[in-house]
Amino acid sequence: MKKTLGAMALLGASALVLAGCTAGSSESAEIRVWLAGTDTPQAARDYLVETFEADNPGSTLVIEEQSWDGLVDKLTTSLSSSDSPDIVEFGNTQAAAFTSVGALLDLTDEYEALGGDDLLPGFVEAGSYDGQFFAPPLYSGARVVFADPALVTAAPATLDEYVTSAKALAAANPGKSGIYFAGQDWYNALPFIWENGGEIAVPDGDSWDARLSSDASVAGLLQVQDLMMNASLAPKDGDNAEPWTPYCENQAVQFSAPNWALGLASACETATPPAAPFVYALPGMDGGAAQVFAGGSNIGISAQSANPDLAKSALAIILSDEFQTIYGENGLIPAKKSLASTLGDTPEAVAFTEAASNAKLTPASPNWAEVEASRVLEDFFVQIALGGDVAALATEVDTQIESILNG
Repeated sequence: MKKTLGAMALLGASALVLAGCTAGSSESAEIRVWLAGTDTPQAARDYLVETFEADNPGSTLVIEEQSWDGLVDKLTTSLSSSDSPDIVEFGNTQAAAFTSVGALLDLTDEYEALGGDDLLPGFVEAGSYDGQFFAPPLYSGARVVFADPALVTAAPATLDEYVTSAKALAAANPGKSGIYFAGQDWYNALPFIWENGGEIAVPDGDSWDARLSSDASVAGLLQVQDLMMNASLAPKDGDNAEPWTPYCENQAVQFSAPNWALGLASACETATPPAAPFVYALPGMDGGAAQVFAGGSNIGISAQSANPDLAKSALAIILSDEFQTIYGENGLIPAKKSLASTLGDTPEAVAFTEAASNAKLTPASPNWAEVEASRVLEDFFVQIALGGDVAALATEVDTQIESILNG
């Protein structure tokens, strides 16, 4: 985040309306909001619609749910069309693809009213470009480990202990993964790279230098390969879309997923479900919480919106304490640091907070979304899961990543 934003003071809690935009200040219209996936609870959706329509008599708000699969391509097309939705959600790693090309309305003047320095800083950085602010955070979801409490009662102290214990759990429980780790799951592989001192890619002047083939990154990737081959029965070419499913089916002792997966793993609809899981933050190399991938979303207003004032009114509701509290009460990390307590004070909530406090983002390149869309990382980790030469594979994928980031 550039200093021009970092120096802005946070408005008081009573500042619920954006600067220059009061309820009902625009002509009546329909505002279309694209939400990705099913993460936003129905209670939050209902609150948004009801509050917006009460604040803006005669106008309506329609939520259109979009699939995460292919979202970047669909947004790229829609945001440049005359039929663009007014407000759009996208993954935090996809933000730079839209902030850097003028696809979103500049919200720099609204930064303070939307939450200012109370907003999650990493997501503010992801939603900013060239000193301007375009996309505030919507919510975050730090990854934690979910474990069968009948088999795991305490968290490992270090990352090395985590690897050792996962392999021991697999060996002691035939037919179960000690940790479910599908081959395409690069999100859960990132902490091993970072904790060993490695990086995916770093800026080098005006270009990007991919670093998966560095000694530090390779050390982390070898730990990932060890887990995939010796602690996991997940498909070597599989994704990590629903890792709670093998847990519910008693096929995995542990799995790692965003914190909102707690509800799904606690209410398994299977014949003989395991108990609600024991939850802990992935440990770092030297103890404490590891640097995990900070999943979650940013949200912005289309630069093509025909009703920007009404869209700003809706966005103010989305960033309000009332709306964001619904996220917290449903296990999602709110967009505002001051609302962390809405997660509760249970052991699970403590684990969520520990994980989120040390979470990290992918490279902040405008072309990063293209890296994800190319699926080079999925292909790379499948080859690792199949027992490939890690150093050689990393050198190859570095070339591919640099070609995309510097293209």
